[in-house]
Formats: sequence, structure tokens, C-alpha cells
Amino acid sequence: MYIAFEGVDTVGKSTQINRIAERFADVLVTREPGGTPLGRKIRSILLDEGDALPRSELLLFLADRAEHTERVIRPNLNRLILSDRSFISGIAYAHVYDNIEIDTLLQLNRFATKNTFPELIVLFRIEEDELHRRMEQKKEDAIETRGIGYMLEVQKTMIELVDLLKIRHIIVDAAEPIEILTEKIYSYIKDCYR
Repeated sequence: MYIAFEGVDTVGKSTQINRIAERFADVLVTREPGGTPLGRKIRSILLDEGDALPRSELLLFLADRAEHTERVIRPNLNRLILSDRSFISGIAYAHVYDNIEIDTLLQLNRFATKNTFPELIVLFRIEEDELHRRMEQKKEDAIETRGIGYMLEVQKTMIELVDLLKIRHIIVDAAEPIEILTEKIYSYIKDCYR
């Protein structure tokens, strides 16, 4: 089962992926961007350099997603895959950044992934004040420098997308204690992964 953990930066996706991975056998943990050797180079260009034009940025993310899907996701669909981000992030960030139509972004992502989308989404929601507090505690990458308002709009788009696409999902409150979140997410995945 291919499961994507979604949400804006600092919501705790990586922490929860690692905690959930410990509870299952034969788990593959991966991420976008950066889940392949080419993806790590693309990730560096996007997050460290951060000087790509909006459409160029979109195409780089799509290149990473195509590579990641073909080399990591599709060959392992018989396993439990926990991915830090997926096409949901890709569409939400591109839509908010460059106002590209959702339908266009969906077509591009269907092409890049050969219609291989997550079967389950764990979506982390965070309130503005908590996001602001967490962002103050870290060095921002190129995308995070776009600001809290941008990130909240991306979050809103992610929530709308999972509803629109009717992908099975759970929305969790990123401000809840780590242990409680782990139990909620684990219970949900366990019920779906049979």
C-alpha cells in the first residue's frame, strides 16, 4: 500500500513516518523530492538554490516525481510505502505559487506518475500561530521564504484536493502531542492495510 504523508513544512511528517515505520515489517520509507539520486540533485536545486522560475520549478518537481514513481514507488507497490509528500504537495504548491489550473496540474501529474497515486493520505493540518512558532525555530529553505500566508494557502489547497480526488485520507492536527498523533495514524493505517 502506497501511503503519502502530506502537509506544509514543520508539521511533523518525517517524525511520524519514522515512528510509524517502526511498527510495520517490510516498510519502504521515501520522500519527494529527493527519493532517488537524480531526485537529490533536483531537491538541492529547488530548496537550496531556489532561483527557478515558477514553471521551471514545476517541471523540476515533475521530473523528480516521474523518476521517483518509476524507480521507487512502482517496483514496491507490493510493500507498505510511506512517502514524505506526493503529487498532492506538487499540485498545491504549484497552484498557489503560479495560479496554474488544478486540471492542468492533474494531467501533468498523471503523465509523470503513469497514474500511480497514493492509496491513502495522512494530511497534517496546522494553525497559523503554531506554524509561525515552528518556522521561527528553523532556517527556511527557498520555498519556506515565501511566507506563512503562502504556506497556509497551500495547506487549504491540499485539503480541498484530497476531498476533490476522493482519495482515502485522514486529517490530523499537527499540534497534538507526538505520541497521540502516532497512535491515531497507526490505528488508521492498520485498519486500511489488511
